[in-house]
Amino acid sequence: MCTAATYKTKDFYFGRTLDYEFSYGDEVVITPRNYPFHFRKMGNVVQHFAMIGMAYVAGDYPLYYDAVNEKGLGMAGLNFVGNAVYCDEVPNKDNIAQFEFIPWILGQCASVKEARELLKKINLLNMPFSKELPLAQLHWILADGNEAITVESVKEGIRIYDNPVGILTNNPPFDEQMFQLNNYMHLSPKSPQNHFSDKLSLSTYSRGMGALGLPGDLSSQSRFVRVAFTKMNSISGDSEAESVSQFFHILGSVDQQRGCCEVGENAYEITIYTSCCNVDKGIYYYTTYENHQITAVDMNKENLDDNCLVRYKLIQGEQIKMQN
Repeated sequence: MCTAATYKTKDFYFGRTLDYEFSYGDEVVITPRNYPFHFRKMGNVVQHFAMIGMAYVAGDYPLYYDAVNEKGLGMAGLNFVGNAVYCDEVPNKDNIAQFEFIPWILGQCASVKEARELLKKINLLNMPFSKELPLAQLHWILADGNEAITVESVKEGIRIYDNPVGILTNNPPFDEQMFQLNNYMHLSPKSPQNHFSDKLSLSTYSRGMGALGLPGDLSSQSRFVRVAFTKMNSISGDSEAESVSQFFHILGSVDQQRGCCEVGENAYEITIYTSCCNVDKGIYYYTTYENHQITAVDMNKENLDDNCLVRYKLIQGEQIKMQN
């Protein structure tokens, strides 16, 4: 289970949680402009936009979970098990393997508007990266500072949805996630008024009662509602520190704690990492389950004209500052 979000103050921010029972060995990975991408069906691309994100590197290939490019476009893939359908190769289409989708879009597109044009030609292939890495069933959020969309490859074909909340979790399909928000239109950050009966003298007995009914369970639909409510009512200052801090608080509303979601014998889903990228500045922030100190990697401090991946292993272990 995962949750992705967008947020805008003075700058534009994009990030996600990755919730799973184990890590493949995630790293913050910068792909410079001249790193050669060898697409399985679309040939070689040796010059493209630079990008930074979280990835598992397999055979010097960055398998991105989420990334942003130097032009201000972000993209993340989230589990969509049971609904994602990929296809065989189709003539006259851009035949892209699922694991190539993020670099294909971020390498060429500077905005969601440009991505929409590229998506008209896309065909996502049912082709795994290798025998050891099976085909992941995903759907994606793409966003820039002006708009966000959700992309789903299903049995009916490629579906593209406007995403006005800038939020994505897992199942159900995005249009169903959005429809469920109708059930929560009564929620408010303000104290509620008595609409139950004018014959009863009812009053609030606690702060926060305007959000009574906000789901608190760990299901993907409930997380979508909860983080959408949190984000849409969130208020932050414009400074970098305030914006980044608030973004982590927004996604903190859907943290997964070890022990609460059992997926097997002695196996529990946890929030392995949470990311927040200042898309305008190319600074990638992250925390991990074991380390809540925010760590940052600035892509613009690297040589973006290079042809080799730049990799940063995640800093693990809780970083506690002693005050006395």
